[in-house]
Amino acid sequence: MTTRTGKSNRSRSRSRVRARYKSSSIHNRLGLLLAGIAVILLTIVIFIRSVSLYQKLGQYKSRIETLQTQIDDEEKRSEEIEEFEKYTTTRKYIEEVAKEKLGLVYPGEIIFKDEGAGR
Repeated sequence: MTTRTGKSNRSRSRSRVRARYKSSSIHNRLGLLLAGIAVILLTIVIFIRSVSLYQKLGQYKSRIETLQTQIDDEEKRSEEIEEFEKYTTTRKYIEEVAKEKLGLVYPGEIIFKDEGAGR
């Protein structure tokens, strides 16, 4: 069957199918392009965030090292204080304090002082 323009119904339907196919093909390509762009953008964002996270990780590691050094120093100081505390309970320490600060001596003990030291 032919129409006024001389085209058959079959050729019209073929041209319609071709037009739809071209239109859907363009939409598919556009969709794939947009999806690709979205994936690329997400990859860039994730990369930037991971770089900043690695920088923070480095800062935290250096902070941990600093704090660990401070902990070690304080533990050493604590040990020194404990040793001094034990030393202060000994007879030797008590004698030293009595002689140096209070000027006490044992009975019969003779103390020699240098006269030139006071000048």
